[in-house]
Parts: sequence; structure tokens; C-alpha cells
Amino acid sequence: MSKKNEEKEVKAFKAPSPIIILVCVILLCALASYVIPAGVYDRVKDAHTGRMVVNPATFHYVASKPTGFMDFFTSINKGFKGGISIIAFLFMVGGSLGILEKTGAIVAGLSTLVKKLRNNALLLIPVLMTTLATFSTLAGCNEEYLAFTPLVVSVALALGFDSLTALGMLFCSVAAGYGAGCTQPFSVGVAQGIAGVPIFSGLPYRIGIFIILLAANIAFVMYHAYKVKNNPESSPVYEIDQAKEKTVDLENVPPLTTRQSICLALLGLNFVGIIFGVLKYDFYMNEISAMFLIMGALSGVICGLKPNDICDAFLNGCKGMMMPCLAVAMCKAATILLDNAKIMDTIIHTLAGMLDVFPSSIIAFGMFIIQDCFNLLVPSSSGQAAISMPIMAPLADIVGVTRQTAVFAFTFGDAFTNCITPASGATMSYLAMANVPYKKWLRFILPLIAVWWILAFCFLTYATAIKLGPV
Repeated sequence: MSKKNEEKEVKAFKAPSPIIILVCVILLCALASYVIPAGVYDRVKDAHTGRMVVNPATFHYVASKPTGFMDFFTSINKGFKGGISIIAFLFMVGGSLGILEKTGAIVAGLSTLVKKLRNNALLLIPVLMTTLATFSTLAGCNEEYLAFTPLVVSVALALGFDSLTALGMLFCSVAAGYGAGCTQPFSVGVAQGIAGVPIFSGLPYRIGIFIILLAANIAFVMYHAYKVKNNPESSPVYEIDQAKEKTVDLENVPPLTTRQSICLALLGLNFVGIIFGVLKYDFYMNEISAMFLIMGALSGVICGLKPNDICDAFLNGCKGMMMPCLAVAMCKAATILLDNAKIMDTIIHTLAGMLDVFPSSIIAFGMFIIQDCFNLLVPSSSGQAAISMPIMAPLADIVGVTRQTAVFAFTFGDAFTNCITPASGATMSYLAMANVPYKKWLRFILPLIAVWWILAFCFLTYATAIKLGPV
């Protein structure tokens, strides 16, 4: 019997590499140029924003220009050139956060927090989730918590909870942080840049969304934890957790040093500076990249890292950005093919015709559903923004939804399926480290995903009603 189970595990479905998916997307765009008729909208300058927007009444068909053989293979190189500002931004931010990670400040800070709250079982959940979610919504932290996962699982078991509670604290914190994306550079920063919306604009609304999402997620995890603590056998992973080591020596957790505390304070100060710079001095990608670089370099110096160690940490951080940057280039390649074949506007025109019969609130929610489903295939925030926002931004102009609302639809869509997509290496790594089967995790989290969809509908309906702008 065990042999059969092993064979089933070996034959289990393995999601294709995101690179394969993106190659298929580029190929599909190339083939579409032979099927979809070419058409264009005239662009006019918006009197309020000064940007060029679609004139919805001017769509007309033009001569087709199908993708050639060499066009297909040169598109990726052109994608790198077209997305260079975003790629450089991601490398700078990723490298700088890599230096901060090398200092060990984030893991040490979180470990110290867990240690202090070990005698307050249920209080651990809201405090830890608020801390994790704050890091996620400000700095886009997600994979950084992988190193922290074994400790969270061990502490959860020691306090009478289960592995699902531990994963819930991690995943639900990230979902709240990414869903609001207050100053999240990898999704909101990139999406707003492509949509022509001031970077990190709409912050007051995002803070409100962050509070609501975080409260809902904390309530969900605490309810499950309370139920399991009162009746351990009610846990879907009870038998699995029984085989795990339930003791954790928190006394041996590396303490948070004074230098690491200064680095964490510096991280917080960095985001205050970015928000001030964006609001007061119109900071954009170059300035924000510089702020991260200053923070990263100072963190390395404060923690006593040698110059070579700082450089190695920066390069390791850049390596972590390789997949997102490649995704941006490949998605940009796809949009270049659509633009060159003059079928991008035809796609926008068709989508607008399909959505125009619905109220604006439903249109925004429809954008969210498209993004949410697309995220199952391309979990990279930056990559998804690169391929969807060039379509969603002008579509928003046509159907009467603000571009800021379209960015919110993207943000929610990007955040709410990250925790269940098997295409995400980070998601599957979390589950593997906690030794939780994917099916059991799916059954646990699906009710909360339904709540996220309801909240997304409410947030988007309100944003549409007030015509949420760039401020």
C-alpha cells in the first residue's frame, strides 16, 4: 500500500515552469496576429492628467501586419529594452533588500517577537500577523519568511495549535500585505508605473483596505486556532502533526542585536522617506531605487558586513529578482508583438464591447476575476503587471473606470491566489517545509478566499462609485 502511495506522489502533477507558460503566451500573441484583425484607436491628451488616453469613439480597422519568424525571436530582446526601467528598479530594490536579509535583522526581529509572546498563545497570532503583513505591504516580503517557517510551525505546535495555523499566519499576512500593497514595489509600483498613475498614489484607501483585510484574516486564523486548541483532533492535519517534533527551544533562537534593531528602524524610516518623497517631490522609480540602495548600504555598514559581503548580498538579492525581471521582459515582448501587429486595440475594443453592458462596478470586478485567474498561471507580480496593465489601463479609459481602480483590480487579483497556485515556487516551498498536503491546505483556505472575493467586490464598487483618482 505504501508503495502505491509513493508512486502516486511521484506521478503527482507538477506545474510547468513560469518560463514555459510565458513562452506560450508570446507564441499565442504571435499566432493571434494571423487571426485577429488589426485595428487602432486614436489617442488624445487628457486635460487633467496630461497623458495620452484612448478616444473610445475612434476605433477603426487598418491593414494587418502579422508577426514574422524573426519578429518572434527578437521580441524578447526588445522586451528587455522596453522594460529596462522596471527591470533596473526591481534589481535595485531586490539587491538592497538582499543586503538587509544578510544582516539577519528581519528573521531575528520576528524570532524575538515569537519568543516574547510564547506565553500568550492567542495573542501571538494578531501580533505576529500584523508584523508580517506590515513587512509585506511595505517591502513586498514573501519568500523572506521561508527561513522563518520552521520556527513558526514549531511554536504553533508547542502552543497547542496545528501546522495549518502556522501556515495561515504566514500566507494570510502576505495576502493582506499584497492585497493592499501600500508601498509594495513589485506589484503596485510596477503596475502604477505602467498605467501612468503616480507611484504609491491612493495610499489612504490602501491603508483602509490593509486594515480590513488584516482584521478578516486574523479573525479567520484565530477562529481555527481556538477550535484546534480546544479539540486537537478536529485539525485536518492532526495525524501529520502527531509525527512532528512538538518542542522548540526558543532560548537558542539568535537574539535581536542592537545593530539589527537599528537596521529595522532604518527600514521603517526608509518607507516614511519614500512616502514623503512621493507626495512632496514626485519621487519615481529612480528616486525610490536610490532610497532602497541607501537603506541597504547603510544596513550592511551598521551590521559590520565587509565590503565584499555587502556586494555578495546585493548580488544574491538581484539573483532573487532574476525570475521577476525575466517575466517582465517576456511579458513586454508579448505586448510588443500585439502592438506591432496592431491587434492590441482590437482586443481592447472587443473586451470593452463585452463589458460595456454591465455597470462600472461589475466591470472592475470582472477585471479582478481575470487577474485572479491569470495569477494562477503567472504568479510573478511584476510579470503579471507587465502583460496585463497595458491592456487594462486603456480598457479602463474606455469603459469609464479610473486607471487607479484598474490597478486595484490587478493588486487584488495578484494577491488572492498566490497562496494556492501550484505554479508558485514559494507557495509549494512553504507547504513542503510545514509538511502540509496541498489538498488539505486548499480545503482550509478556500472559505477565506471566498471572503476576499466579497471584500474585493466591495472595495472595487466603492472605488468606482467615487471615481478613485491618482491621489
